[in-house]
Amino acid sequence: MAATASGLYVLNWIDALDATQLALDLSLSTHKVAMFTNTITPNFSTDTAYGVAPYNANEVSGTGYTAGGVVVASPTLTESPAGTMMYDIADTQWLTSTITNARFALIYADVLAGNNGIVGITLGADYSTVAGTFLITWAAAGVFTFDLVP
Repeated sequence: MAATASGLYVLNWIDALDATQLALDLSLSTHKVAMFTNTITPNFSTDTAYGVAPYNANEVSGTGYTAGGVVVASPTLTESPAGTMMYDIADTQWLTSTITNARFALIYADVLAGNNGIVGITLGADYSTVAGTFLITWAAAGVFTFDLVP
């Protein structure tokens, strides 16, 4: 199979909004972005966390990349545009890296004991670097946006 879709991790979002009250604080700069190859198949209905299948294997490796990924920078949660809630972070980068066949980014809550997944993003193709900067430029609409007033 392949990492062909992006999405939010449903069970974690349910736990954040129900009596479980999972502390999924999107304003924290302790969340991380980890990269995986195209050999994982995300299931946004059942997958829950970094370090748990399928995110316990097939993480990229190489010079300039540390297992577990990098912390997010400048996280924001805003109303933008009106009637929507947008989660955004600064562009994510690995400087002077040699990374092969990165296809999927997992943003997860590293501060939580469960390393709970927040969102998974497919890059749409395999990307590599050789002693260069691996850069993910997030969209103008942020990492994700909820339309609260359809």
